[in-house]
Amino acid sequence: MSARPQTSDVVIVGAGAAGMMCAIEAGRRGRRVLVVDHARAPGEKIRISGGGRCNFTNLDAGRTDRFLGANPRFAASALGRYTPADFIARVDKAGIAWHEKTLGQLFCDDSAKQIIRMLIDDMRAAGIDLRLGTAVETYGRSGDRFDLTLSDGSAVSAASLVVASGGKSIPKMGATGWGYEVARHFDLAVTETRPALVPLTFEQGLLEQTTPLAGVAVDAVVSHGKTRFEEAMLFTHRGLSGPAILQISSYWREGDPITVQMAPGVPVLERLKAKKAENGGKQAVHTALSEIVPRRLADTLATREGANGKLAEVGDKVLARLETAVNAWTVKPVGSEGYRTAEVTLGGVATEQLDQKTMAAKAVPGLFFIGEVVDITGWLGGYNFQWAWSSGWAAGQIV
Repeated sequence: MSARPQTSDVVIVGAGAAGMMCAIEAGRRGRRVLVVDHARAPGEKIRISGGGRCNFTNLDAGRTDRFLGANPRFAASALGRYTPADFIARVDKAGIAWHEKTLGQLFCDDSAKQIIRMLIDDMRAAGIDLRLGTAVETYGRSGDRFDLTLSDGSAVSAASLVVASGGKSIPKMGATGWGYEVARHFDLAVTETRPALVPLTFEQGLLEQTTPLAGVAVDAVVSHGKTRFEEAMLFTHRGLSGPAILQISSYWREGDPITVQMAPGVPVLERLKAKKAENGGKQAVHTALSEIVPRRLADTLATREGANGKLAEVGDKVLARLETAVNAWTVKPVGSEGYRTAEVTLGGVATEQLDQKTMAAKAVPGLFFIGEVVDITGWLGGYNFQWAWSSGWAAGQIV
């Protein structure tokens, strides 16, 4: 005879940022909450984020134009009711020191583990049952309750099921598409998913030109259509990375070109012609160009454009080509590094089927989706964490 299932008010699958936030809020309302996660430790994405310092929010994270999805405005309700200032107040109350790095990005002064400890302490205080190293083996709906069996052999019955399992990004940390499977099981649509905030890759011929530049970084403007980002860019052995590239990757699609300015705001041709007029143009072209862009990049571009001599020996048409190579470099990536290095997943559970105030599935009472599993994806720089806090908080008020 099988043991009777444990009864809970709420089962949350996923002990990441959104899941822990939802658990805390529901627990504070007196709800009996069970959080399960197949990982051995909670908040693994929090731990590795921001170089280990956790870029926990962004001062501009209330702006829905900094989010992507079929309907980015869906995020407005949760973001407007639980704001960056609200999470900052929580961090301050926990005594965690932080700083603004750039572009509104907030980081811990010390370690991302402080954020995880804060959330764990809050869950403990709220009486949350946290089970790590535990996967959901089966799930279904019986009447007005959800029945689950877990990998530890136990069974659970709950009035509410919250899917906070994230997307497919960084599979080495155990990321899967489980949340999308749950949505489809309950006949909810899932929009196309793809890696986002991810380095872009080049085909072999182009790589032969750019591989010698691996490790070279520039402050760049990277554009895709009308979308542009002005941040650092890094040449890699596979193609391009750095914040500007990660940002544009969320908008880029296979077959599309991107345009790069590697010395934004600098009149390259004007500078080179002025150098050419000095000292009889005796300075080498690559030397003059290295005063504008890093030396290795200058050497590569001068060689590629056939401008290896002295400035006096090079015509203005060649110098104009160098200006184009520096500030109007149009290149067509062949792909991305995929989910292996993607920070987030673009796409997910279709927002038209969710209540924007509560994150509940409209057609399935008691079923909620929060965080990255939903078709809402933020820019690089703390936006996705704020979406996790806000959507988790919103569901936590009602589950």
